[in-house]
Amino acid sequence: MTSKTNSNKRPENTCTRRDFIKTTAAVGASGFLAGMSISCDGPAKAASSLSALKRTKPNFLFVICDQLCMDALSGYGCKDVHTPNLDRLISRGVSFMESHSTSPVCSPARSSMFTGVMPQENGVLSNNRPINSNVPTMGNWFVQAGYETFYCGKWHLPDTYTCDIEGFTVLPSGQVQGDIADVVVSRNCQAFLEKYNGPAPFVLVSSFMQPHDICYWYIFDDMTVPKEIPFAYLKNKLPGLPPNHKAWPKAPKNLDKLKWTAFNESQWRYYRYSYYRQVEMLDADIGRVLDALEQSRHADNTVVIFTSDHGDGMGRHSLVTKWHPYDESMKVPLVISWPGIGTMQNVRNSTHLVNGLDILPTMCDLAGITAPASTWGRSLKPLLTGQPGDWREFISADTNFGGKILRTPQYKYVKYPNDPIEQLFDMLNDPWETKNLYEEAGYCDIVKSHRQLLNDWQNRLKIVKPSPILLPNA
Repeated sequence: MTSKTNSNKRPENTCTRRDFIKTTAAVGASGFLAGMSISCDGPAKAASSLSALKRTKPNFLFVICDQLCMDALSGYGCKDVHTPNLDRLISRGVSFMESHSTSPVCSPARSSMFTGVMPQENGVLSNNRPINSNVPTMGNWFVQAGYETFYCGKWHLPDTYTCDIEGFTVLPSGQVQGDIADVVVSRNCQAFLEKYNGPAPFVLVSSFMQPHDICYWYIFDDMTVPKEIPFAYLKNKLPGLPPNHKAWPKAPKNLDKLKWTAFNESQWRYYRYSYYRQVEMLDADIGRVLDALEQSRHADNTVVIFTSDHGDGMGRHSLVTKWHPYDESMKVPLVISWPGIGTMQNVRNSTHLVNGLDILPTMCDLAGITAPASTWGRSLKPLLTGQPGDWREFISADTNFGGKILRTPQYKYVKYPNDPIEQLFDMLNDPWETKNLYEEAGYCDIVKSHRQLLNDWQNRLKIVKPSPILLPNA
């Protein structure tokens, strides 16, 4: 874990995931979700290791969802959705309002959460790719530290759902889209929290699909998107369109391809209405898990972390789904709550730039273990307890088609390879990203400085060959 990322340096990584497999095989999770209880009695070597681990270390409930926009929660002021359970979590923790994805694509974004490195460094440049075997992951790292680690729900590295995730005991989960699978995930996580009685602290990843089902509007638009609103009573309930709905700033050619012109105004509003209903489905399932935690013996000693892999176009810039560098895809909720150690409650941090790289080092810091040396992430623990020090001057993200994003406190810079059009947005004065400033004379030096920051950052990364795309049954 780097102690100060303003210097953009990190220690050499001296341990690979293969090393973990050799050293932690005997400490692997042996608990299994059953009708009665979950007991994690391991072999003699593992038992000796676990007995030496004092139960002062926290448990972790890491809740991930898919395609949730930062502003699609009633707790953050959205009037078109009702999310009482996530609002409850917001009131009990710290919300990072400048939380960004490392990629507006599912697998790459998730790979950063579980490794603390950029997608270029772990091989997951697009969906359905596995994490490079030389990169330490959350599951093996915490197993080595004496934790029992469990995973339930969407994985997507490479399989969307799987019974085999290295470093985790996989709990049963559903399949297919979120409206079918997520209730299975929430029920099994509920059972886990009610029944777990193992001697070691645990990491439970509860990974939901919703509101990703909105993608089916894009994939099957001729089948599912009515040209007119089907029910008259909905017409007065549909959300309005965002102020940048028709804004299309000058963009690289690969972004121009993503502009969606198939919907009329009614369809756009119905799209947004349906998205919010899927967010409410997610909220209900997360509420079931939070209720189970609060009623369990683990309530006071469990850190809850909630985030999303990326957002959704939601009609901003006339975009659906993800893949683009605008904030509707890039900004994601990140809430961390653990009142048991004095983390602040009902706080919204709008100052510090954070991203998915920070999740693993934060968990390690809260657990009192050393983070992988490979990570660029920063522990958020000082920000959770009101003791911030020096912080990073920028964050970066990868996007599809080889695009790169660099974000500083005021500006966002976007560059795609072999494309003369760059983008620069003043995020303080133009938060809806309506005006590309890269050609304006007054911003020439700012474009140059951000371009140089991005080039310097890229030169520091340990870029690996992309992992192979592995499709189910391939």
